[in-house]
Amino acid sequence: MSAVMTSPLPAAGVAVPRSALGPKGWTALMAAVITVVVLAPVLNMLVPAGSAFHLSDYAVALIGKIMCYAICALAMDLIWGYTGILSLGHGLFFALGGYGMGMYLMRQIGRDGSYGADIPDFMVFLDWKTVPWHWTLSESFIGQMLLVVLVPGLLAFVFGFFAFRSRIKGVYFSIITQAMTFAAMLLFFRNETGFGGNNGFTDFKRILDVPLAQPSTRMVLFVLTGLTLIGFYLMARWLVNTKFGRVLQAIRDAENRVMFCGYNPLAYKLTIWTISAVMCAIAGALYVPQVGIINPSEMSAAASIEIAIWTAVGGRATLIGPIIGAFFVNGAKSWFTVAFPEFWLYFLGLLFVVVTLFLPHGIVGGVKKLFNKQAEVKA
Repeated sequence: MSAVMTSPLPAAGVAVPRSALGPKGWTALMAAVITVVVLAPVLNMLVPAGSAFHLSDYAVALIGKIMCYAICALAMDLIWGYTGILSLGHGLFFALGGYGMGMYLMRQIGRDGSYGADIPDFMVFLDWKTVPWHWTLSESFIGQMLLVVLVPGLLAFVFGFFAFRSRIKGVYFSIITQAMTFAAMLLFFRNETGFGGNNGFTDFKRILDVPLAQPSTRMVLFVLTGLTLIGFYLMARWLVNTKFGRVLQAIRDAENRVMFCGYNPLAYKLTIWTISAVMCAIAGALYVPQVGIINPSEMSAAASIEIAIWTAVGGRATLIGPIIGAFFVNGAKSWFTVAFPEFWLYFLGLLFVVVTLFLPHGIVGGVKKLFNKQAEVKA
């Protein structure tokens, strides 16, 4: 780095946070922590099921799942909202993290499977006698969690190095990431790869020898997911307010000018790309024990595109916006698929069109614009 950039380029119409959390921010953060750690467990485990204030197991599982999606949307915001690189392959990293956790959970089934064997049922069905080499660490929770981080992180690093070094960007980068995800999906569909083929992994029974169906286990996973989301939000907020984050925003707005100032964008883009991929992988690892299944459909084109939609709907380059977008879209999806299942895809398409035309900065951008207008009227 041979030059010093004293002033990052301003974002195009997007508010960028410049300081640490203010009093309102800390209050909201503490409210979120109390809700996740205290309120939700009390409402689920202590309030009687017949009470209007009872939080059902279904709601716990649904909110836990959406918090995993929110982590993905936050990761997408770092690479798309703050760096200007639209990835359509984040579903791959999410799925790889999920498969890493799924392999461990499959070994936790033990001899409780349908065939009563020491290896997973699908391997018995395929007449395999032992687990393949890439299942070597699957009996170790720590070893498998390391793989959850290392495998997607290494894949992202290698892919990003060659893509960014070749200066592939814009729609070309989006298409390549989508192609990579599609190729991985086809690979995981094959039975001989040892990932369960079309059915993937399911019928999980225990984690760390504790039954997954136990309400306390599900609540622990819920709390862990909520704290992870809050932790990643704080990390992302710190990151975008550092010099590193300001260079990322400058790369987004005028990469050639950044290079003219003496910076090498490769290191910055590669670092944030890898961090974003690892965040998605950890979200996938938290998602699988709560949902109870992982299969190649998580690598479909639609899965990766939905992550981008959550981010766009909530508001790019706002950090909190993608989290809101993930909750809003998936909450609506849960309601529509129950009330009007045949109209869900039409609603999603309409939502994306409306946001694109009338809320270019998403829900958060729209709310800020409304408050600004009210302030101008009062003035």
